[in-house]
Amino acid sequence: MSALMLSRRGFFKAAGVVGAGLLVAYYLNEDDQPVPLNDIKGALNANAFLQVTPTNDVVFYLPRDEMGQGAYMGLSTLVAEELDVDLGSLEVRFAGVHESYENTEYGVQGTGGSTSMRIHYFPLRQVAANTRQLILRAAAQDLGAPVTELKTENAHVLYGGQTYPYSDFISTAQTLEIPLDAPLKPKSEFKFIGKEIARIDALAKSTGTAIYGADVDLPDMYHAVLRRCPVYGGTIKSFDDSKAKAIEGVSDIVQIDNGVAVVADSFWSAKKATQLLEIDWQLPELAELDSQTIQADYRAAMTSDDGDSNSDGNLELGFEAASNIVEREYWTPYLAHAPMEPMNAVLRITDGKAELWSGTQGPQVAQGLVARYANIPLENVTVHSTFLGGGFGRRSVLTHIAEVTQIAVATNKTIKLMWTREHDIQQGWYRPASLMKIRAGVDDQGNITAWEAARAGANLVPDMIRTMVPGAMASVPKSMINWAANTSASVYDGWAMDPSSIEGLIDDYDFPNKQIRHVSIDHRMPLTFWRSVGHSYTAFAKEAMIDELAEKAALSAIDFRLQNLKNNPRLAATLNQVKAVTDAWQLSDGHALGVAAHGSFLSYVSQAVDVSIENGKIRVNHVVCAVDCGQVVNPDIVRGQMEGAIMYGLTAALYGELEIQAGRVKQSNFHDYPILRIDEAPSVEVIIVESDEDPTGVGEPGLPPIAPAVANAVYQLTKQRLFSLPLTLA
Repeated sequence: MSALMLSRRGFFKAAGVVGAGLLVAYYLNEDDQPVPLNDIKGALNANAFLQVTPTNDVVFYLPRDEMGQGAYMGLSTLVAEELDVDLGSLEVRFAGVHESYENTEYGVQGTGGSTSMRIHYFPLRQVAANTRQLILRAAAQDLGAPVTELKTENAHVLYGGQTYPYSDFISTAQTLEIPLDAPLKPKSEFKFIGKEIARIDALAKSTGTAIYGADVDLPDMYHAVLRRCPVYGGTIKSFDDSKAKAIEGVSDIVQIDNGVAVVADSFWSAKKATQLLEIDWQLPELAELDSQTIQADYRAAMTSDDGDSNSDGNLELGFEAASNIVEREYWTPYLAHAPMEPMNAVLRITDGKAELWSGTQGPQVAQGLVARYANIPLENVTVHSTFLGGGFGRRSVLTHIAEVTQIAVATNKTIKLMWTREHDIQQGWYRPASLMKIRAGVDDQGNITAWEAARAGANLVPDMIRTMVPGAMASVPKSMINWAANTSASVYDGWAMDPSSIEGLIDDYDFPNKQIRHVSIDHRMPLTFWRSVGHSYTAFAKEAMIDELAEKAALSAIDFRLQNLKNNPRLAATLNQVKAVTDAWQLSDGHALGVAAHGSFLSYVSQAVDVSIENGKIRVNHVVCAVDCGQVVNPDIVRGQMEGAIMYGLTAALYGELEIQAGRVKQSNFHDYPILRIDEAPSVEVIIVESDEDPTGVGEPGLPPIAPAVANAVYQLTKQRLFSLPLTLA
C-alpha cells in the first residue's frame, strides 16, 4: 500500500512537524498551499481528510459531493471503520477545493460516474488506518506501554482498564514519523462496513436542517433571475427594460453572455421583471429544427456510409451460421434531468476575493469559473459546497456559476441566482437523443452467432470541453477551448467513437462475431451526462433485441440470456437470483413478466417486472432487482439507489420526452414533463449478491434494465413490440 495514490499528482509523503498540526500522508503542492481544513488551535491535522481536535472531536472532510447517492454516509463509514470512531460521533464537513480531493479518474475535483466508493474504498481506509496507527504510537510513548497491548474504541485508546481520548496524544503524535502503510482491518473484523446502519445525514435532511444551495441567505444578498434566449446559442440584438425597471424592488438590469439579468431585493420581484423585458434575439440555425427533422436527419445518417466502426470476429460467417436473423431500429428522445432543486448559486466578491456557495458536482470547476469571469487569482476564490438536491449529471454543467459571476461583477453586489423549473427544463442541458439499429443472428441451439449494432446521434465530449474546461483550466483562453471542442467534434465525426455514445451496445453477452458503428450528427442542442449516460439508451435496444432472439430460439427470456452469458458469470449470477424469485411467481390474468440484464459502471444488474395494462396504460406492479456491486459498504444505500434508479428510469420509460419545436423545448414543468407519481410506483425487491470483489458503482447501474424489462413484458401481454421511448401502446 506504500505506493497508494490519492490524487493524480500523488499523495503519500513522509513529513515532519507543520505548524500546530502534523500532516500525515499528505502531499503539499508546488506552492505549499495549505489544505483547507478548519483552523482549530492545537488540532491534529492528521491528513487532508482527518482532523482530531483538542476536545476529541474527529472531523472528516468529505472529498465527494452528496446529492442523495449516499457518498456522505458511505465514505464516512470507511473512515469510521479504520479509525475506530462511531459513525454517530464523526463530524463530517464538505471538503474545500484542493488537489488532494481530486477524483483520481477525472484529474479534477468532481463527483459522478458512480466512482465515489470505487476510487475511495482503499485510499480512505488507508489514511484512517495510518492516523489510528500514529495515535497508537503516540499513546504507547506517553503511556509507556507496548503498542501491541493498546486497543482503540470510539476515538479512545484502551489500556490497563483505562480509556484515553485520542486528543490526549496530539502533542506527541506531532513529533513522530508518519506511518504510510498501516495494516487494514480484515473483513472478519468489520464493525461498520457491510452492516445495516442508518444514514447519518438522514436526520438533517428529514428535518430541513441540511443546507442546500437554495437555502443560502446572506444579509447583503440580492436576488437575480436571468432571461435567456429560448433557443440555445441565440444572442441579443437589443432589449428594452423600461417596463421591468418599474417593478418595485428592482435595483439593476444587466446584459451578460447568456442573456439579460434582473437584480432585485426579492426573487419574485426579479422574476416578474424578467417577464416584462422586451428582447430582440438573433436566433441560431437550431431555430429551424424540430423533433421530426432531427429524427429524419439521424435516419439519413444511419443509412449513409459515414461514421466509424470496430469489429471482432467475422460477421459474415456469423450470419451464415444463424437460423434466424432479426433487424430492428430503436429511438430514444432528448431528456431533461429535472433534479428536485433547480440550479442556484450565491456569490460575494469583495476586495479582490470571492466566496461562492453552491451545490455542484464540480467545486474545482466552479472555483475556476469564478476566477475566470471575475478576473481574480484562483487562490482568492473560496467555494463553500452544500448538499445537492439531486444531480443525475445536471450539476456537472456549471453555466449558472459563470452567470452569477458576471452578474456580481456587473452590479458590484452579492448575488443569489436562481433558475426556475421552466428554465431548467427549457434552457438546461440534456441527454442526447439516439437512433440505434441492431441486426443479430441466432442458431438452432440458441446461441447468438452475430451482433451488428449502430448508433446515430451527438457526442458528449465536445460539450464537456466547452462547459468544464473553462473552469478546470481557468487560465486557458476561451478561443483555445472552443478550438479544442471543435477539434474533438471533428475527431468523433468518422475518426473515432466517443465511448459514452455507444457504451453497453455490444457488451455483456457472448458475441463471437460483433461490430459497432457510430455516426456522429450534432444539431447543437446543449448536451451533458444523464444518469447512466449511454447505458440509459443502449440497454433498451440491446435487451429488447435479446428478447426477440430468445423467442426465435424458443427459449425463455432468462434461459436464453443465461445460455449466452457463459463468459459473464457475475451478470449471470444476478440473473439466476431473479430466476429463483420469478419461478415462484403466479401472475394473475392480465399480468406478464418482463426481464432485462445489463452491466454498467463495473456493476451487474438483472431485473424482472410484473406488468399489466389498465385503461390502456402500462402499469408496473412489482420489480425484483438483483445487483452485484462488489463489497457492499452499506446495504441500505445500495437498496435505496436501486429503488431510486428504477423510479427514475420508469419515469423516462413511461413519460420521458422533450419535443423540439423551432429549436425550442416544448415542455416546461412537471405538468407536461411528468414524473412517476407515488400511486404509480411499483413495489421493489432488491437482492444484493454477496461478493468479495472491490466495491463498484451503485448510483447508476440500476437504471438501464428497467425500460427494456417493461417493454419485454408489454410484448408478452399484447404481442406488440415497442421500439421507441417513452413506451406508448398503439
